[in-house]
Amino acid sequence: MRKKYIAANWKMHTTLGEANVLASNIIKKSKPNTNQHIIFFPPFPYIQSIADLVSGNESYSVGAQDCASEPKGAFTGEVAAFMIRSVGGKWVIIGHSERRSHFNESNETLKKKVELTLDENLSVMFCCGETIEQREKSIQNQIVETQLEASIFHLNPAAFKNIVIAYEPVWAIGTGKTASPEQAQEMHHYIRQLIAIKYNDRLADEISILYGGSVTSTNASSLFSQPDIDGALVGSASLMTDEFISIIHVGL
Repeated sequence: MRKKYIAANWKMHTTLGEANVLASNIIKKSKPNTNQHIIFFPPFPYIQSIADLVSGNESYSVGAQDCASEPKGAFTGEVAAFMIRSVGGKWVIIGHSERRSHFNESNETLKKKVELTLDENLSVMFCCGETIEQREKSIQNQIVETQLEASIFHLNPAAFKNIVIAYEPVWAIGTGKTASPEQAQEMHHYIRQLIAIKYNDRLADEISILYGGSVTSTNASSLFSQPDIDGALVGSASLMTDEFISIIHVGL
């Protein structure tokens, strides 16, 4: 049975105190089952504090929202993968649509980040997805395939097992829109088919694929009922304790 993940991407929100309260309340009130894992992605300065809160609890872990594309050096303002690991991070989000669009991150840059993250024995949550213009041209499959081929499909099977894929239709992030369950399932199934072709059916069946487009407690049930959707990368709803807990419990 594939692992189910519910991930909280807090983006550039919360103070340290607010982040600690939010994580503490979620841990206290949520009851994930043994096949469900909750990941907090706080801002960089809060990783160690949240890591301390989840320490010893196998149902939760913490990660970074990004990492540098270089291992170390004179790159003022950047945060390297080894630094994330040193403060208790277990995951890194790579390829989020906001990084691709706002910071012009290329597929080649993301490939470097993936490799550096895996080299530090961290797991990768790799994001892929199309813009509204690309979907209107019906080229969403080609776009997603290119993103996967260029950044993660060079990995050997053993390394690829440390990847969780998050499909995020860019047109449904922060807009209040969401892909229909059928649209989401169609892309998730397509991604799983690509993995099967590139690797094998067994690996394709093992890899968790999450949906990441304006997930709420209202639409979570219909999304999670789809056979190829294994959880969610949650944005704004993860900043609200009760709302995020509701999404966790829908996924049980």
